[in-house]
Amino acid sequence: MIVTGGASGIGIETVKSLAAAGASVTIAARRTDAAEEVARIIRANTRNGQIDVRPLDLSDLTSVRRFIKNWESPLHALINNAGIMALPDLQRTVEGCEMQFATNFLGHFALTLGLRRHLAKAGNARVVSVSSTGSLFGPVFWDDPHFRFIPYDPLLAYAQSKTACILLSVGIKDRWASDGIVSNALNPGAIATSLQRHTGGLRTPEEFRKTPAQGAATSVLLAASPLVEGVSGQYFDDCQEAPLVTQRPGGRLEGVAPYALDSANADRLWDMASKLVGDIK
Repeated sequence: MIVTGGASGIGIETVKSLAAAGASVTIAARRTDAAEEVARIIRANTRNGQIDVRPLDLSDLTSVRRFIKNWESPLHALINNAGIMALPDLQRTVEGCEMQFATNFLGHFALTLGLRRHLAKAGNARVVSVSSTGSLFGPVFWDDPHFRFIPYDPLLAYAQSKTACILLSVGIKDRWASDGIVSNALNPGAIATSLQRHTGGLRTPEEFRKTPAQGAATSVLLAASPLVEGVSGQYFDDCQEAPLVTQRPGGRLEGVAPYALDSANADRLWDMASKLVGDIK
């Protein structure tokens, strides 16, 4: 299994749980020094020596292509966990893509596409994408996803990227079922991690917050549990399929918007993303 961003936040807990169950796990991380220390601790605590680290910068398609080229084994689960949130200023990749869209979605799209043959080789493989209730704040801005005309807003950019993560799973369901690959997205919940460093910290009331281990639970369920075998193209919250909501709740955020599970939107996004990432094999 591969866990992107497996050296911080809920990523650590995801790796820890999968390792404790006996899985061979690769931590794909930008800062490999920090990831190696996390891997060392998890190996010791779980007595599982099959935890390794490989470099991956999702905002850099060259790094993504390098990771794909160096991967050789069958892959039973890809957990697209890494992410950034609410960058205060507009930042772009070298290709000119808005940084949150590029890191949270495009890099994972390219990685998933490039690893397809390894997922198919494993048989009954799973792709898990970590989204957010932030997706309820906005759809994909088809005509201007990189904020060249729309005034940049940190939350809108984050919302778009997390909606795209859900649509990735819908796209995989519609395209890769013949390979035995299923894919689902999830909301991990409100967890105080470094993700909120640009937002002044977590603002969710304490009674609705989760620990990192609780936040990782839905990722682990979707990556490894027989309870969801064959389920694909869905959005989960608290280890359950989330309800469809037709407008953003006024109180506690929950559910998934129709635009995030729409197959036509998934097709449109797949076509857009394929053009943006180019040939990644």
